[in-house]
Amino acid sequence: MAQDFTSNLQKDLKKLQQELQSAWQKLNIEQKILSAKELEAEVAEPEIWLNPENARQKNEQLARLSGEIEPWKLLKTQITDLDELLAISDQDLQSELAEQLKIINAQLQKLKQSLKFTGKFDRNNAILRITAGVGGVEAMDWASMLERMYLRWVERNNFKTQLIERTIGEEAGIKTVVYEITGNNVYGLLKSEHGVHRLVRLSPFNADNLRQTSFALVEILPIIENDEEIKIDDKDLRIDVYHSGGHGGQSVNTTNSAVRITHLPTNTVVAIQNERSQLQNKAKAMEILRGKLARMQQEQQAENIDRLRAGESAKWGQQIRNYVLQPYKLVKDTRTKHESKDPDAILDGKIDEFIDAFLDM
Repeated sequence: MAQDFTSNLQKDLKKLQQELQSAWQKLNIEQKILSAKELEAEVAEPEIWLNPENARQKNEQLARLSGEIEPWKLLKTQITDLDELLAISDQDLQSELAEQLKIINAQLQKLKQSLKFTGKFDRNNAILRITAGVGGVEAMDWASMLERMYLRWVERNNFKTQLIERTIGEEAGIKTVVYEITGNNVYGLLKSEHGVHRLVRLSPFNADNLRQTSFALVEILPIIENDEEIKIDDKDLRIDVYHSGGHGGQSVNTTNSAVRITHLPTNTVVAIQNERSQLQNKAKAMEILRGKLARMQQEQQAENIDRLRAGESAKWGQQIRNYVLQPYKLVKDTRTKHESKDPDAILDGKIDEFIDAFLDM
């Protein structure tokens, strides 16, 4: 019996090693390790800081690569150590080794999710933009509920957020909010959330407590820092500047720091006013514009942005998910048909089951 147990352990370990090797090759980990070493050498040079923006980008690239590589290197080391222990261990240790094998296998299955991120920008950071639909305070409150849901999800995954813009409602909620989210495979994970989200509930803002339907638009855009990936012709842009109404110290409403950029061929508009200078606002607006055009290019399956048709990246007709709180409780995705009867948990940021269902399509 003991010999059979050892034999089964060895077979399971062999299968684990083969899975690891297959994933290692598909994700091109060896090449990424070489790229990380090259970046490490570059950022170690003092001269790189003569161009602070380039230095920042190189350091971010290195951090992103290291975040991808290190979990795989650690797992490989753990499997090698387990293999060596199994070869020299006695029977008393084998139950413990079997438990370690289960833990490592669970870690591998979680890491293998990376294989699902095959899109061009899946490994990029992302812009999250939430806009309240028609319906006044109801819709604005719903938009703020979605904001909380995504911030809770970000917190659970140890990602980082930077608030770019936030416009609050007169009574409650938000009209619009824009965040930059950074972390491994953020765009690949969140791209499933792009579209219209519909809420049905008893209205807390209605004296008669009537059932109310509210809508909010969620846009998930890849952050594309390299101008070469999405080339935008200057003649296709109209850039307007105006007085900022956001934070910015004494210069607010005294300088034209807010920027609105219109991509004329597609009539795509991006306006940013929360940064402290016109240059910062323009840079952030261009970053979001590139993301919008990249998203449109994917949706329209266009060879390049010159072939894009006019229209928004996400339309109000693209309803992707229903959240019903009354007369019953149900969250259902209209694309994957995945559903949950625990909307409270979903609205608390536990949306991974919906993300996984989309990635498995």
